[in-house]
Amino acid sequence: MVLKTGAGVLADRRRLPTALRAVLGYYADTGVFDAASLSLKSEIDDRTEAMVDDVTDRIEDALEDEFGRPVEFSYDTKLILPAQLTLGYVYRKARQKAPGDPVIDAIADGVPTVDETALEQGPAQDLAPREMVVRAEQMTRLSIEALIDGDMRDAINDDEFEDFEVEFSEGAPSKRHGERSEPWSGNEADRRRVAEVAQSALQSHLDGLLADMPPVVEDAYQWAVDYSEAHQDRDDHFRELMTAAADGDEDALDAIREEYKLAAYDEEPATFTEAEKELPYSKTQYARVGVLYDGMLDLYRLAGLDIDDEFAKAIVLAIIGAQVWLDDVDDYDDDRAEGQLTPVTAEYLLAPDDEAAYRRVVDVTEQYLDLAKTYATAADSPLTGVAVEYIYRSGDPGVLPGKPE
Repeated sequence: MVLKTGAGVLADRRRLPTALRAVLGYYADTGVFDAASLSLKSEIDDRTEAMVDDVTDRIEDALEDEFGRPVEFSYDTKLILPAQLTLGYVYRKARQKAPGDPVIDAIADGVPTVDETALEQGPAQDLAPREMVVRAEQMTRLSIEALIDGDMRDAINDDEFEDFEVEFSEGAPSKRHGERSEPWSGNEADRRRVAEVAQSALQSHLDGLLADMPPVVEDAYQWAVDYSEAHQDRDDHFRELMTAAADGDEDALDAIREEYKLAAYDEEPATFTEAEKELPYSKTQYARVGVLYDGMLDLYRLAGLDIDDEFAKAIVLAIIGAQVWLDDVDDYDDDRAEGQLTPVTAEYLLAPDDEAAYRRVVDVTEQYLDLAKTYATAADSPLTGVAVEYIYRSGDPGVLPGKPE
């Protein structure tokens, strides 16, 4: 008890690195300290970085063909964390079953064997530890590509190109398909051109992978995309409600509360129980971001991997909590100015004053992240538990109005 108390005190010291505070905070809350998870995180970071590098290489080849010059490309995205955590989860389970280390230096590529009945009946066979690793690595490659592809599509649709970073080599453009390539000038049209070429190259490779697998894989992936896009289609409606509510329209405030904060599910997710479905903003935030990671986990299940429900809940709840706590909090001023309804802007409309809104944002976030941490512990995934704690300790709610003195 003394150690846990001391760990909690240290976790609250902002002068310490956030990663260390997360480890200490998770131990203080749960009593779980797993030293192997620290090395596992480093290992997962290195291996998924290599997977992302493979994606980048294909995009750079496409950009060189388009612009006629060698280019260095990078894309800033935080969306692959759930894929990293899932790979770490499978590595841990495989190592617990194996007499030696089933993870070798070479990272598996290609497409995994698919268990077409896994979503309804569970895994058809008990995979050997090495086979678990191979299939998890193959599906992590696919998941990373799908997540980045989806993020790029959203960025292009929103005319947001700042995350597509390029640095071209000096020299005159070469010829492309027998004609001289149009040079890079750095204007808005070229930035869009870079984004569209990058996304197209990624989509082409992803389509090839999906074509090599049974239709059930693409169906599962497309179901999640369609579910999310159905929510995006209501964006204009929610913007109209926010504008009206900001002008004092009581009916609009009631609609935000009923349709956005407390909305009931039309198509209920298999992952969630009543406890998760009753969380504030559950339906809208599941459709906004959670469903994509729920769908991602189904891809691992289709590869014959046993992904238990507690781990799935931890991942989906953590990503919803991160969206609110990191992105929506940081973007509050811009979202308010642009009429973008989020759980944060909603609370500042629904609450009686700014301090009450501030407290509600913190409370909503803690409900999601505390439950995610509970499920991570139940799933024996300390790496995920520490990641949830890291999300919480990375937030800065002090940027919001109404912070209590």
